[in-house]
Amino acid sequence: MSMDWQQLLEVASEAADAGGKVLSAHWRSLNQIRSKGRPGDLVTEADLAAEAAVLQVLAERTPDIGVLAEESGLSQGSSEELQWCVDPLDGTTNYAHGFPFFACSVGLLHLGRPILGSVVAPGVQQHYRGGRGLGATCNGEPLQVSSCSALSDALLVTGFAYDRREVVDNNYSEFCHFSHITHGVRRGGAASLDLAFVAAGSLDGYWERGLQPWDLAAGVALVEAAGGVVCDYSGQPLDLSNGRVLACPEALQSALIDGLAQCKPLPPELYNASIPPATS
Repeated sequence: MSMDWQQLLEVASEAADAGGKVLSAHWRSLNQIRSKGRPGDLVTEADLAAEAAVLQVLAERTPDIGVLAEESGLSQGSSEELQWCVDPLDGTTNYAHGFPFFACSVGLLHLGRPILGSVVAPGVQQHYRGGRGLGATCNGEPLQVSSCSALSDALLVTGFAYDRREVVDNNYSEFCHFSHITHGVRRGGAASLDLAFVAAGSLDGYWERGLQPWDLAAGVALVEAAGGVVCDYSGQPLDLSNGRVLACPEALQSALIDGLAQCKPLPPELYNASIPPATS
């Protein structure tokens, strides 16, 4: 297909906006909240309805591009180079509790690499969009990553995967380490918004593990479009399949990589506790 990146960014924005409107309509009026199996891994009728709205826009506007969506999985398209990644409700746990840090995220991969995307956050009334060579904006205002170059001056953000109770590689030691040597570490609970805030320069860096392509596609594109760098924990090019990401201004990248390398997992006896079974 002929690739007009600006036109495809418009499609991503339209689709994310459609999903965001559904989330707004369901806000604080959920009828069903159920677990996917792990404690805290929730799905609601809003996730499903928002995904349906997003997929409808994508099917109408770009029927030849396949989609990887969090709730409905993979649908193939005729394009061999492009794929949409959709997280209809990033931050479901926040949303289910009435905490307004959540978003609808629509990103586009080109040859497996995030190239553009849109993140709509109704709870904070922000619409992020951007892509390679297109710049990045929030509510129409241009974005630029921060100029921070020292961890001692940085405000970071991270998250904890749903399997954090089951594996030693769970980000606890990294959180403690960076909390001690920076201005602080925030835990937002929505990866796409965490990345959007890095793109905006409101946060200086982000790292996390255990993520899926739909968590990352749009936000990674935003950070890169805003002048930031994105890689894995060792500084190698981002591999969406391993779920590890580091995003920041280029001047902070080496310090974050070195900091992550210094961290050793905390002994499980320091944080293990009796965990109640997930409820349906």
